[in-house]
Amino acid sequence: MGKFNKKKLPSRHTSLGADRAPHRSFYYAMGETEKDVAKPFVGVVSTWNEAAPCNIALMRQAQSVKKGVRASGGTPREFCTITVTDGIAMGHEGMKSSLVSREIIADSTELTVRGHCYDALVGIAGCDKSLPALMMAMVRLNVPSVFIYGGSILPGQYKGKDVTVVDVFEAVGKHSAGKMSAKELRKLELVACPSAGACGGQFTANTMACVSEAIGLALPYSAGTPAPYEERDKYALLSGKNVMNLLQKNIRPRDIVTKKSLENAATIVAATGGSTNAALHLPALANEIGIKFDLMDVAKIFKKTPYLADLKPGGKYVAKDMWLAGGVPMLLKTLYDGGFIHGDCLTVTGKTMKQNLKNIKFNPKQKVLRAYDNPLSPDGGVVGLKGNLAPDGGIVKIAGLKKLQFTGKARCFDNEEAAMAAVQNKKYKEGDVIIIRYEGPVGGPGMREMLSTTGAIYGQGMGEKVALITDGRFSGATRGFCVGHVGPEAALGGPLALLRNGDIIDIDAKKGTINVRLTKSQLAARRKKWKPKKSSFGSGTIWKYAQTVGPAYLGAPTHPGKRKEVKVYADI
Repeated sequence: MGKFNKKKLPSRHTSLGADRAPHRSFYYAMGETEKDVAKPFVGVVSTWNEAAPCNIALMRQAQSVKKGVRASGGTPREFCTITVTDGIAMGHEGMKSSLVSREIIADSTELTVRGHCYDALVGIAGCDKSLPALMMAMVRLNVPSVFIYGGSILPGQYKGKDVTVVDVFEAVGKHSAGKMSAKELRKLELVACPSAGACGGQFTANTMACVSEAIGLALPYSAGTPAPYEERDKYALLSGKNVMNLLQKNIRPRDIVTKKSLENAATIVAATGGSTNAALHLPALANEIGIKFDLMDVAKIFKKTPYLADLKPGGKYVAKDMWLAGGVPMLLKTLYDGGFIHGDCLTVTGKTMKQNLKNIKFNPKQKVLRAYDNPLSPDGGVVGLKGNLAPDGGIVKIAGLKKLQFTGKARCFDNEEAAMAAVQNKKYKEGDVIIIRYEGPVGGPGMREMLSTTGAIYGQGMGEKVALITDGRFSGATRGFCVGHVGPEAALGGPLALLRNGDIIDIDAKKGTINVRLTKSQLAARRKKWKPKKSSFGSGTIWKYAQTVGPAYLGAPTHPGKRKEVKVYADI
């Protein structure tokens, strides 16, 4: 079996010795030979399904990964896990399943690897929650691992312009405001999504794909190529070969994901004007390795990072354009040149970030990415806020915003549906601060995203004329003055629960503050009268989630992570 000593690997428990004869016979039933069973077992997990275009191209890529594993002396074992696709779950009760799915994906990957004693892992993901989920599973299990993104969708073409699904969400608002006919809306919806792949703007999937390279878990350039392109399969094949190299050298995810590499990850989110959801996923990854890296730590990095990539929703371009312009490595290179990236972090290439970037040159002739000393704005596209309305913090995406301060009167809604109905019936006015509460991790349960509501507000031409505050989340595609992840959440009696219509709220994204004009004693008096709201779930997975989920500023974790770990799976 050459370079791998199976006696030191987890798969010895299922394939070595006379007493494992029954286990081996199962492998023979699947067409594996005695030679194959003597090699390391590599889990190849994809979140393939027919729920949405982001997942549809993943199984094809898994076959290429398997070829790479076999060519390099391993025996691949493919398995799939679920995804909940936000684009389709959006705007109704289905959205409560979205964030929970991150845990289910990570947990089911962990259980599959543990149950069958796999020695290494390659993960292929395409949708918002599946990317962080597979990375979480990798650092949790700590077997040599490579992550690969399934690739983004190609842009649609409408009236000679590139369009994405967000244009359709915003068109719904235009239609409700009488600015777009049903016929035009139909024409747009038919062309907006022309291929397989994840949403094309710098929304959560592409943000986390950029993170996969910046954090060191994915091969350079693998995040950029669009899903339909055959070139993706080359990266999949290389990922399969690469994981065997990591197994040989015993380079593990926790050697790669460290405080410094999490800082690199936060840096690329800010530099691309990426999704606020990264401020939920990076702390969750930190929890898996037992370090403190919460919402406000992420926000600190955002504050000092220049905004360099002109990407939708705040800017002009889509993921395919960034890939053609030079991709994630070129952006990392200019950030490194400016001193914003730690170069000494190990990556899955077996080399450091600095070594990976050595021969990359910045191309000044493209329009998508700016050099570090010529930014779109001097600080990142996302800002952390704190104040008496958000003692644990909150987050706002400022990429593309014209004004950074907002003062207005609270207009309170106890769920998204109520807010959406008010928006559709135009029962709100300029200067309102729309409050959507009881949508946090526990209160939702499930911490829904609010893209339908924000998209409709934009479509009505009110995008920057109102602010929106929630203990829920926003889509990476949201734009406007929208503050999410406000904690403590309303369901736990956070200040958001105590607001009444007409309360005056001040938000200052320059100073990083969010306050309601109420004194401590006024808030205390209201708290005495406050009664917890009854949850709308008393059973099932979503009920179970509400029992275990932690606060948003820590990444909404559902277990103690490495802090309380007794033994690492990789060392069994």
